[in-house]
Amino acid sequence: MDRGTLSPTEFSSVVTAISSAFGDPTRREIYLFARSSEAGVTATEVAKRFDLHPNVARHHLDKLTAGGYLDVGVTRGGTGAGRPSKRYTASAKGDELELPVRHDDVLVTLLGRALDMLPREQAEAMAEEVGVEYGRLMAQSLGDSADHQRSFRSALHTVADALTAHGFAAHAEKKNNELRIVSEHCPFGDAVLTNPVICAVDRGMMKGMVAELYGADATLAVESSKPMGDDVCVTAVEA
Repeated sequence: MDRGTLSPTEFSSVVTAISSAFGDPTRREIYLFARSSEAGVTATEVAKRFDLHPNVARHHLDKLTAGGYLDVGVTRGGTGAGRPSKRYTASAKGDELELPVRHDDVLVTLLGRALDMLPREQAEAMAEEVGVEYGRLMAQSLGDSADHQRSFRSALHTVADALTAHGFAAHAEKKNNELRIVSEHCPFGDAVLTNPVICAVDRGMMKGMVAELYGADATLAVESSKPMGDDVCVTAVEA
C-alpha cells in the first residue's frame, strides 16, 4: 500500500484515533515531551513541566497509553525503597502519525508554479475551490456528517482533527470569544513561502468540511501564517 495515501476507512480510523488521543493541545505537547525522552517520563515530571496537577498529568498520560501511543512500566528508586512510579515511554505506534504527512515535494512545487502562472485572484479562487471540494469529501469519509450535523464548535474540533490526520498538526481553540483553528505544521513545506497562494487550498478544505459537518458556510479570516513570517497558521472561523 502507498504509505502516502489513505483509503476513506483508514482515514476515518486515523482521525478517530487522533481525536481521542490528541484532542487536547496540552496532551499533544505531553506526547511530544515523552517522545523526546529516551528514558520516558513520570506523571510528576509532566505535572512540573506543564504546571498541572499530578492527577491531571496522569489522566493525559493514561489517555495516551490507552490509545497505544505510550507504553508504561513500573520503576523504583535507586535504593529500591519507596513507592514504585510509572514511567511512560513513546511506543512504535506514534510512528503512524507520519503516515499522512508524507507528500510528493515535486507535485507540490509544480502546483505552486502552475498557480503562479495565473492572476493571483484567479489562482486563489481556483485553489480554494479545489480545497472546498476535497474538504467535503474528507468530511463525508467520516461517515456520519450527512445524518448528524454538529454544533459549530464541535464541527471545528472535527475539522482540526481531520487536518491533523493530513499533516497540519491542528487544533481548535477559543480566544477572546473567537473560534480559531491553529495549524502548527504545514504539509506543503517551504513551497508556501514562494507560492503563498497554495494556502488557499487548506482554507478551502476548512470551508468544505465546515459546510458538510455544520450545514452552513463559514467565513474565514487569516490572522497569521508562515508565508506572513509567523511560526504557526491561525485562521479565525465564523459561521
